[in-house]
Amino acid sequence: MATQEKISIHNANGQGITLSAIIHFPGGFEQGRKYAAVVVSHPGGGVKEQAAGLYARKLAEAGLVTIAYDASYQGESTGEPRQLENPYIRTEDVSAVIDYLTTLPYVDAEKIGAMGICAGAGYTANAAINDHRIKAVGMVSAVNIGSMFRNGWENNVKDADALPYLVAGSNARTADAKGTGIQTIPLAPLREEDAPNEELREAWEYYHTDRCQYPTAPGFATARSLTQIISYDAYHKAEAFFTQPLLAVVGSVAGSAWMSDDLLKIAASADKRKFIIEGANHMSLYDRDTYVNEAISQLAPFFAEKLA
Repeated sequence: MATQEKISIHNANGQGITLSAIIHFPGGFEQGRKYAAVVVSHPGGGVKEQAAGLYARKLAEAGLVTIAYDASYQGESTGEPRQLENPYIRTEDVSAVIDYLTTLPYVDAEKIGAMGICAGAGYTANAAINDHRIKAVGMVSAVNIGSMFRNGWENNVKDADALPYLVAGSNARTADAKGTGIQTIPLAPLREEDAPNEELREAWEYYHTDRCQYPTAPGFATARSLTQIISYDAYHKAEAFFTQPLLAVVGSVAGSAWMSDDLLKIAASADKRKFIIEGANHMSLYDRDTYVNEAISQLAPFFAEKLA
């Protein structure tokens, strides 16, 4: 049997969206067996062929059925306007993929885990708070996208100072409604000279050079998304409802590490772990072989144990 299969998923969340996804199968896959499965969610601005697909493939090599998918309105998934980054919809996308997994005869519906990279990790955490079909959660370079937009990459901006972004989002919605063209914002620097530091320069490099650029990943979002992003908290009510085992993988020099710590501090889970990869920054964990393999060395046994 092929090691992967491209599929389409009807998203029953009320938006009329069809999600594009790739299922990755473990070696020696047998249709008659039941397997644990892991949903892998891509970063903001990414697509399934980039970091999410890489992690999905490597976890499949470790014996899991995995599925990487394009978010609603993005990649090869349907929906208008293109590149909408509504965090509530992205959270629901995780559950929509789980809906699909529960229909597959070779997936054990009681053994489904989920992980994500960057904003995809934050969306995964939020999905786990709401959807307890998720039995274990992995996070790589986690970003709580609401916190990042409100408080800055290094957590040095007050919530109230993000009010202009809300106003900008509202103004963009008005402009969109008047038909003057969909306004956009960058989710990573669109030009190298726009990057405020080396870590985010790597984000430009990842999305806009041969390092990992992909035709369906333009690296921007609709500006109207700001009206949902700014007030969103991926970890809302984690202190009460995030009870699943959690593994957060972070780089030792990642500017985003505080967003993993935020969840680890409050999650109700009795089993929550942080694994630090020395020398890695936020972007290193997207595709650098040494760091990705080290992350997988922790994620694969974590999921194998918790989904046994």
